[in-house]
Amino acid sequence: METLLLNGTDVRQNASMSELVPAIEDAFVAFERGDAQMPAKSYVDLPQYNGDFRSMPAYLDAGEWDAAGVKWVNVHPDNPEKFDLPSVLGTMIYSDPETAVPLSIMDGRELTMLRTGAAAAVATDHLAIPDADSLGIVGAGVQSYTQLRAISQVRDIETVVISDLDEERVAEFVATFEDEYDVRGGTVAEAAACDVLSTVTPVESPIVSPDSVGEHTHINAMGADAAGKHEIADEILLDAKLVIDDYEQTTHSGEINVPWSEGVLDDDDIYGSVGEIVTGKKPGRTEEDGVSVFDSTGLAIQDVAAAHVVYEHAVENDNGYGFDLLGLQ
Repeated sequence: METLLLNGTDVRQNASMSELVPAIEDAFVAFERGDAQMPAKSYVDLPQYNGDFRSMPAYLDAGEWDAAGVKWVNVHPDNPEKFDLPSVLGTMIYSDPETAVPLSIMDGRELTMLRTGAAAAVATDHLAIPDADSLGIVGAGVQSYTQLRAISQVRDIETVVISDLDEERVAEFVATFEDEYDVRGGTVAEAAACDVLSTVTPVESPIVSPDSVGEHTHINAMGADAAGKHEIADEILLDAKLVIDDYEQTTHSGEINVPWSEGVLDDDDIYGSVGEIVTGKKPGRTEEDGVSVFDSTGLAIQDVAAAHVVYEHAVENDNGYGFDLLGLQ
């Protein structure tokens, strides 16, 4: 059996959001029901290079299909300036659970962007007001694009406000989507006033204040992925219906990690997990709800589910480069 090598273009072409969003929801369901294994994310710190590696393995059984894999990802902030490379790279090894054969090696960077957008869409579907039609995005980097494309799968988004300190990035985002949406650049407050808000920045001091958020805004807090990062004001987190993806990861490196470490937030402030909501153990948005927040750290089960979608379609479409990695032919 050959191993299929898939670059970023292959991953993107074989991962339609219409299929990724339900696949990620299936992953949350499997995790909540105990039909998944996801060891804790492990870190290899490299202070001499101002970077680190992270290993994210998982297996899940979604009923009609099961899948396994591991993502080897990094964060090297100096890469763009010193080496003209992205600060975040990644490689996904997608394996057959029955035989352990590596079915595919694929670009983990593109996969991460896609599955992160899909995770936000799952949360938005369950937590945003049903008639939400405006989306604010803070941070006009690569993740902003998949946030819009994914969330548009679950709500009829008409108006988009994009906020970023880099005016060129804002202009590029607007140019990309101006034929599809009423899209414009704006302040953080203008973005936060929308029905749905996604924050995708690396900041360590909150930039979204309580007085800027709409009365029923749903917030996807996607930017915090390491200890010390913090985008949303503590007052918002304390008053909101707060939903997390994974307890260990969010308290260590998610949006709540700073107020959690300072004793501002505790278990009583967490409404539940997205897995509890998608399985119906707890209700999502209710008529009584005001602001809701989804604290997303990114889970290995999401990578495996996304890789499953990509691989199946790549095989169907005869995409990628097949090679005899194991020397079995």
